[in-house]
Amino acid sequence: MKQALSEKALLKILVIDDHELVLGGTVDVLKKRYPDAEFITAINANNALEQITVSQPDLVVMDLSIPEQPGMTARPDTGVQLLRILMKDYPHLNLVVQTAHVRTLVRIRPDIDSHKGGFTVADKSLSTQEMLTRVDWALQGLTHTKDIKGIHSGLEVKPEWLRVLTLAFAEGLQDKTIAERMCISERMVRHYWSKLQDALDVYPEEGRNIRIQTEMRAREEGLID
Repeated sequence: MKQALSEKALLKILVIDDHELVLGGTVDVLKKRYPDAEFITAINANNALEQITVSQPDLVVMDLSIPEQPGMTARPDTGVQLLRILMKDYPHLNLVVQTAHVRTLVRIRPDIDSHKGGFTVADKSLSTQEMLTRVDWALQGLTHTKDIKGIHSGLEVKPEWLRVLTLAFAEGLQDKTIAERMCISERMVRHYWSKLQDALDVYPEEGRNIRIQTEMRAREEGLID
């Protein structure tokens, strides 16, 4: 990738954002740094996957809060799922996540750790120059995740635990319905709660609702929106 960085005419950059002004602004900033690069844009996850399949970009600069397809609500979960797919199917793809939902990335720490391409995070509060620096680092194949609160804390959360959290607090489901949706027993759901609460360091306290405490800690760690 260092060769691609120096020979900018070879670069293909895909920018993903569902806000037209932000999308155009990001492309304009990148064009000044890489004037000879080819730029491709996408406004939702499905569109992005199509563009990547056709264009095979060297770099993806993406927001997390995007819709899955036209007419759907933009959600950080959609961007996280897109990242999972990209890191699985394109292990050497260079990625810059430009987002206001930085802590959400803690959910995919194992995927980030094993990704072979560059992976950097640019909080939307960063200056233009700082953002461009993260782009440069990604193109050099570097990983920079220090902005993700909790990603180096040792917190290990399994996908099935995250599924329980999402069903309980995003969809408002009770354990019986969660069990049905996940095709497991209620006993297993309770087991997942126990393991999750242990990972989050949440334990029963007199006068406090442990489920509410779990939700609060999960939000603090960026495990749910």
